[in-house]
Amino acid sequence: MKLVSHDIIRKPIITEKSMAAMADRKYSFVVDIHANKSQIKRAVEEVFGVKVEEVKTARYIGKQKRVGVHIGKRADFKKAIVKLTSDSKTIEFFEAM
Repeated sequence: MKLVSHDIIRKPIITEKSMAAMADRKYSFVVDIHANKSQIKRAVEEVFGVKVEEVKTARYIGKQKRVGVHIGKRADFKKAIVKLTSDSKTIEFFEAM
């Protein structure tokens, strides 16, 4: 399966920690678990029209949850922290938060 830019970036991560990192031009996203750093970099540059300096990724295993006697598991996911170059414009989507 070929990943398209809009498939790679699933959703932004909006937390206090990620909002504080925006001062350093770092933005956090949940991304496709199969995407690599170069694909994530290209996707962010295409979708938001910015220049990416570096990409850091982390994989998270979904937690086990139970409702009564039924046990289930949340989905595994991958998080990407994208740092923009100093001459790049910011991502306006986050500025409205």
